[in-house]
Amino acid sequence: MGKVSSFLYTLWAAVLFLLVFLLFFPAIYVCIQVPPWHRFAHRIIRFWSSIFFWGLAMPIQRTFRGKLDKQKPYVFVANHFAYLDIAVGMNIIDNYFAYVGKVSVAKAPLFGYMFKKLHIPVDRENRMSRSRTFKKCMETLRNGRSVFIMPEGGILSREIPKMLCPFKDGAFVMAIENQVPIVPISLLNMYKINNPDTRLKWGKPRVIFNEPISTVGLTKEDVPRLKEKVYDIIQGDIDAFNNLPKSHYKA
Repeated sequence: MGKVSSFLYTLWAAVLFLLVFLLFFPAIYVCIQVPPWHRFAHRIIRFWSSIFFWGLAMPIQRTFRGKLDKQKPYVFVANHFAYLDIAVGMNIIDNYFAYVGKVSVAKAPLFGYMFKKLHIPVDRENRMSRSRTFKKCMETLRNGRSVFIMPEGGILSREIPKMLCPFKDGAFVMAIENQVPIVPISLLNMYKINNPDTRLKWGKPRVIFNEPISTVGLTKEDVPRLKEKVYDIIQGDIDAFNNLPKSHYKA
């Protein structure tokens, strides 16, 4: 896809995203006001995401290596190389979940209001914010709702498609303390579809849901080993898909 066509495709994606959001926002807003209706808001957002990818003629291919229970809470963790990763995440996870994302998202008009009410913003530069976010995630898991987090802490890798190492501890600590399984999600080719300069080109997003990793019986002392295991699973998928030399965890 050339520069002109890529620009037009990106422009169409932005217009489509905004139009569909404005179409559904009134219904989302109503659901947000009544906590028991938050699940309905979540479903509307997922439907919005489906329309978005349908409008881009960009079907998402999901591969499941293990069976997931839609009614069970998990800590979903994924690599993060592109801005479009978030929209993909909203589309692919069948469970009711809260996404942990940058506090800057919460400042966007309308969208930010929705994000603050339904998901969990975090300012990673602020210790108090990180503490509040962790407590909110713990409460979310205790209430039977899954958490979706990208443990690199943002699009920070300078060697894409190699993930930033080491992962942040938060996702693994909260999973262990709640004895909730971790599900490694491998976003295999989003960085090829959504360039670092935010331009898009057409492609078929490929996603792998790996087998849930039990945390039953684990303690905080197991966090480093668990981070290493999850890192090697996700990076191994990415390396295999892109025919790259296999890389291992290096803290």
